[in-house]
Amino acid sequence: MEDIGSWPAVRLLMKAMKLHRGNTHAKLEGLGLYRGQAAILSALWNEEGIAQTEIAVRTWVSPATMTHALQRMEQVGLIERRRDAEDQRRSRVYLTDVGRALEAPVNRAWADIEGEMLDGFSSEEETLLRQFLMRMIALMEKCV
Repeated sequence: MEDIGSWPAVRLLMKAMKLHRGNTHAKLEGLGLYRGQAAILSALWNEEGIAQTEIAVRTWVSPATMTHALQRMEQVGLIERRRDAEDQRRSRVYLTDVGRALEAPVNRAWADIEGEMLDGFSSEEETLLRQFLMRMIALMEKCV
């Protein structure tokens, strides 16, 4: 097995993200959700009735990807889309009872994932990690 201690930070981050993505996918798939759907639901749990373009911005995906994801979620009864009363060109997205019922299980899954990811970290280490990640995000946002 390769010694990851010699890897550059970017490679370590990529490996951590890949493992995190796989773990998250496995846990959320157990709730009947596919990649990205929990993030969309989370945006709606925070503010229901927002435009699908706004959900795309909040979840960092393209409008075309969002359209496809919402179609799939609508087909399985998680959300419903309605035309904006003031602007018929816009769609607003609302949760169904099924979508609302997933809030607690999804939040539990995310808490479990974070607990597994940070198992053995002290509270000071968790705080440092968060600070480092926020700094990295701020630096990378300048590059985009």
